[in-house]
Amino acid sequence: MNYHFITIEGNIGAGKTTLAHVLSRHFNARLILEQFADNPFLPKFYENPGQYAFPLELFFMAERYKQLKEQIYTKDLFQTLTISDYLFTKCLLFAKVNLPEQEFRLYQKLFDIIYSQLVQPDILIYLHAPVSKLQQNIRKRGRLYEQGIQDNYLFSIQEAYTGYIRQHNIKTIFIDVSNADFLGNPQHLQVVLDALEKDLDEGQHYFTLP
Repeated sequence: MNYHFITIEGNIGAGKTTLAHVLSRHFNARLILEQFADNPFLPKFYENPGQYAFPLELFFMAERYKQLKEQIYTKDLFQTLTISDYLFTKCLLFAKVNLPEQEFRLYQKLFDIIYSQLVQPDILIYLHAPVSKLQQNIRKRGRLYEQGIQDNYLFSIQEAYTGYIRQHNIKTIFIDVSNADFLGNPQHLQVVLDALEKDLDEGQHYFTLP
């Protein structure tokens, strides 16, 4: 394994946490999972985005920073690999979609101060699925506050992610997970494992599940 810090990202309902769990078990890696359920503004945001978007995004940024700072800088002699199910930059991407321009400018200033203090992942695994599949997964996992998420919101998040990855030329394993089953199909997991073993250049590298 050439990497010490792997991050998994994707839209809402793409399966980030599932793959993070599977990979952490396979590699005996330290696992960092986003604690989204602790955000008291999340259910309120889905009911009234205009009123609660700014405190929602501030809370997420503070919690993600605290978690990554504590976990990444805590040495573990038995686990040399860390796997996270979120990229800190998602703070900025979601804020860009959710906040009006003036609030976003203020938010970005705070983000830039914090971002410079964090270790960035060696490689990103990006899980891409069509919005119809994302909606299916969202319904299946049954979080009540997510059930009203609109297709156009998911499209906006998707575009924010893919635009950022291409613009910044991040080393990315890009996987279409329309029919993924990382828990039940060993071949699907093997595609990810094989990709991680390759000596990849910067930029996007596309892999297809069998």
